[in-house]
Amino acid sequence: MLRAVIFDFDGVLVDSEKLHLAAFNSVLSKYKIQISTSEYFENLLGLSDRELLEVINNRERNLALTDRQFKQLLLAKADAFKNIALNQAAVYAGVPEFLKMLADNKIPLAICSGALLAEIEMLLKGANLQNYFDCVVSAEQVKKGKPDPEGFLLALKLLNKKSASPIKPGECIVIEDSRWGLEAAKNARMHPVAVTNTYSAEQLKPADKIVANLSELTLTNLQTLCR
Repeated sequence: MLRAVIFDFDGVLVDSEKLHLAAFNSVLSKYKIQISTSEYFENLLGLSDRELLEVINNRERNLALTDRQFKQLLLAKADAFKNIALNQAAVYAGVPEFLKMLADNKIPLAICSGALLAEIEMLLKGANLQNYFDCVVSAEQVKKGKPDPEGFLLALKLLNKKSASPIKPGECIVIEDSRWGLEAAKNARMHPVAVTNTYSAEQLKPADKIVANLSELTLTNLQTLCR
């Protein structure tokens, strides 16, 4: 039985993955470090800002950030992303209609993302989508990012606080754009659906169902996955 749908944010609802990469490279340029597009999408995309910068800090000998510098770099990246995203981020085609369809059928909705809460709220408000979601789990709320299931399980816990009867993991659909997110959904014992906004279908095989656009999904599709 379908009881809830949990969405990743970047790459699923909003076309913003390349904007995150641009923001990282903007703040890392002072250290003469640039992350290539291929490296970002192949190895780093599923990480939170903190986790990604920890990877870069551990790898680059000429970086060696102090705790204070690390925190400053995180803040600088957030500011850079805000400035870029306000002008360039766009909601994927079919997203508003899909959310309305779920809301009209009284399906609880949540977001579970490695992005910062302020970034998510800013873009949701800009797209006038903020009222669709019962809860948002962001990078600040979890200790381990995807593929760890912590974020999805927390989202379910928050949804259950508003539910008259407990929602089980097997009654949840997760919509993701990366293998890290799909693995996290599987680890949470939820049903992962992949949208090919960021990766090809071949790279998203852990999904129970793969679509090119959310407009391809019907309520019947989702209900069938949860049986």
